[in-house]
Amino acid sequence: MPSQLIWLIFLLPVFSFLIISFFVKPFVKAESRIAGYITIAAIGTSLILSLLTLISVMAQPGHELVLPDINWLNVGDLNIRVGLLVDSLTAVMLVVVTTVSLMVQIYSQGYMQGDPGYHRYYAWMSLFTASMLGVVLADSLLLVFVFWELVGLCSYLLIGFWFHRPSAANAAKKAFIVTRFGDFGFLAAILLLFAKTGTFDIAELHKLAIAGALAGSVLTWAAIGIFSGAMGKSAQFPLHIWLPDAMEGPTPVSALIHAATMVAAGVFLVARTLPIFAQSVEAVTTVAIIGGVTAIFAASMGLVMTDIKRVIAYSTISQLGYMMLGLGAAGLAIASEGHATLEAAKGAAAIGIFHLFNHAFFKALLFLGAGSVNHATGTFDMRLMGGLRKTMPWTYATFLTAALSLSGIWPLSGFWSKDEILAIALEHQPILGILAMITVFMTAFYIFRVLFLTFGGEYRGGSPEAHGAHPHESPPVMVVPMVVLAVLAVVSGFWNVTGGFNAFMGHEVHAPGFFAILAHGLPWLSLIIAGAGILLAYLMYGSKKISAERIGTTFKPLYTLFLRKYFLDELYENIIVKISLIGGLFAGLEKIDTYVVDGTVNGVAEGAYAEGGAIRRMQTGQLQLYGLAIGIGIIAIILVMYIFG
Repeated sequence: MPSQLIWLIFLLPVFSFLIISFFVKPFVKAESRIAGYITIAAIGTSLILSLLTLISVMAQPGHELVLPDINWLNVGDLNIRVGLLVDSLTAVMLVVVTTVSLMVQIYSQGYMQGDPGYHRYYAWMSLFTASMLGVVLADSLLLVFVFWELVGLCSYLLIGFWFHRPSAANAAKKAFIVTRFGDFGFLAAILLLFAKTGTFDIAELHKLAIAGALAGSVLTWAAIGIFSGAMGKSAQFPLHIWLPDAMEGPTPVSALIHAATMVAAGVFLVARTLPIFAQSVEAVTTVAIIGGVTAIFAASMGLVMTDIKRVIAYSTISQLGYMMLGLGAAGLAIASEGHATLEAAKGAAAIGIFHLFNHAFFKALLFLGAGSVNHATGTFDMRLMGGLRKTMPWTYATFLTAALSLSGIWPLSGFWSKDEILAIALEHQPILGILAMITVFMTAFYIFRVLFLTFGGEYRGGSPEAHGAHPHESPPVMVVPMVVLAVLAVVSGFWNVTGGFNAFMGHEVHAPGFFAILAHGLPWLSLIIAGAGILLAYLMYGSKKISAERIGTTFKPLYTLFLRKYFLDELYENIIVKISLIGGLFAGLEKIDTYVVDGTVNGVAEGAYAEGGAIRRMQTGQLQLYGLAIGIGIIAIILVMYIFG
């Protein structure tokens, strides 16, 4: 496949952003849908090119396309190149990002209709998609970091899209600030690696790590630094607190952030650099522990939330924990051998990435389903919903499909990837594997709690502002993308029924087959545990044979702990931040900022203004004065040349 076409996968959304920003937004009325059409056309074409890239990579013996680099910057001995790394991991991620983004953009045509910021929304969504594609395609850590920060900027703009709402503005700032802590570690790791190796190139760093030229504490701390960046973007404990608040943005934004862009970037980064991680038992163990703890920690909070989007948000954090657990356990499996080959280290990423691949479709579908019921009821509060199964059959059917897939029910896609993670975790990290099994029960319970509260029973009135309006099915422009994602949530897992995905990624483990997998004990155990979670949700919120209120009262301390999110927001905002301010560090920095930085800037500005005023007074508009000044200048030049020449 020509390299120019692969560059277009990234460049088309960039062109879409530029066209909408500079030509559509200033000159086209807000009620026009042209911005949406431009974005959909650009990302749709990128999807076609991504599928062609996937086919081309599959056809290569080593599942990698070699593309020429472009010289970007030469300063002395420093040579920075811009290039693309197109291998099996890249090809899979390109399809995920463009597929989910396209469905979200089509859905947004209905959801954002009539919004005064319609053109602005599509401009930023184009840039958001382009930034994530840049992260996926970049062949150097420096270039990854550039697009990484663009992803963070776009998430800030989109989470705070309705910036006139204080809650949205605060959520955007919270996401931006919290992820900066992780990004600082990522930047430090990049600088450390460059200082020790003299290169930003990912492939070269992989080879140095495998050869042992990059090893010891340098490698371990570099891996931990990279993981800190991934923790921020993928909302891993304790940097998870921004993600639930990010629900203040438009629901299609939540779908894109949670399924294919920002949070997926962290998992992708660990997978991309897994050959570095695999040389350090400490690094991969850290990834596995953080992932396992995050999975059960976030699931516990999803049990009690009443906002449908926040339940799904905590589900995302939990599933990201699963992915990190899979990557960490797979990395540990080869790191414990003492010397991992490059192929084995790259292939180990298959377990976590396969779950990311499947998760993208059913998680995007869950968010779009939440947006659909909000479109009909005017609220995200599940206590005001109910009975929507009768009036919104398409939304109900697609949401049920996504819920079953998330719960890991055979043969839907979530079953195939989650079971691989459970198997490798139980083998190499038994305690974390047991925590993951408990999380299976919690996941099935909380998502079917959502299903029964939202679609079961009788309608409870919706938003007070709805004034008794009856809910109705969403328009086709919103329903069709949900149906497409529902189909993918069923069939995407089939890619690895006989180990095809694993083989494509270079992983040696092969799945036993569509029915043969049920001959093993672990799949049955996970299905029984998930079924128990669904049954309990039905008894509490479907048939109501078990009183949810009584359970909440009986376990009130735990209920309060989960509902208050383990009081971590209070810890961060009311204690750590305020103690830092009272401690004087930030107070001192504030004085420096006010009197030194601002004073200098303001002084320069005032001086420039005064001098500008003097120059302005010299510009009289009288040609004879200008001629006199030119003549004096010429005479001065002649005198200088005569005296010093």
